[in-house]
Amino acid sequence: MDFNEVMNELEGLGKERTKKIYLSNGAHEPLFGVATGAMKPIVKKIKIDQSLAEELYATGNYDAMYFAGIIADPKAMTKEDFNRWIDDAYFYMLSDYVVAVTLSESPIAQEVADEWIASGDDLRMSAGWSCYCWLLGNRKDDEFVTSKLSAMLDQVKADIYDAPIRTKISMNNFLYTVAISYIPLSEKAAEVAEEIGAIEIKRENKKNSVLHAHENIQKDLDKGRLGFKRKYVRC
Repeated sequence: MDFNEVMNELEGLGKERTKKIYLSNGAHEPLFGVATGAMKPIVKKIKIDQSLAEELYATGNYDAMYFAGIIADPKAMTKEDFNRWIDDAYFYMLSDYVVAVTLSESPIAQEVADEWIASGDDLRMSAGWSCYCWLLGNRKDDEFVTSKLSAMLDQVKADIYDAPIRTKISMNNFLYTVAISYIPLSEKAAEVAEEIGAIEIKRENKKNSVLHAHENIQKDLDKGRLGFKRKYVRC
């Protein structure tokens, strides 16, 4: 399938209700409102096509950008490519669920994520922490350096209260993911989460919410989910 065929397919799959949900979460025009599950038949036809992914991502259309992440070839993407993608990721559903996910399947994932975490930019930092969540939830424990992840837990403990909203949320997710998916630091992550306690998230024009990493960790540990790993990261 070529660019025009994919765009026509996506447009035909768009639903007004889904579009409104995406808009309420920070998306803006152009977009069609395609449910992610509805994209799977098109993905099966294309599988991996990096050049097409680049064309689609460059449209600025949220649905096309999301689809680009599914068919991209992370192993063919350079640091410059990922930085270009994160530059165009204008809200968290792109930064954390498209760019970070795609990066997590790249051999340079940790290197790039580390730079984003240190960037000082909310969506970049959020994507960096999210990338580690995708990595830890999929890759074997021996692919990580325990001392490095331990230092990252210390960083979360020190910085989460003053972090910007999206980074705060991704840091909270990191605590949970380490506790559940990375056995060598499960106990430490749970202890840090307990020390941090509840984290309030305040948003303009929306109700405040509260994050409870420790509660969620304990619930899943009680269910025997310690060591959980996903078979796949992308759809």
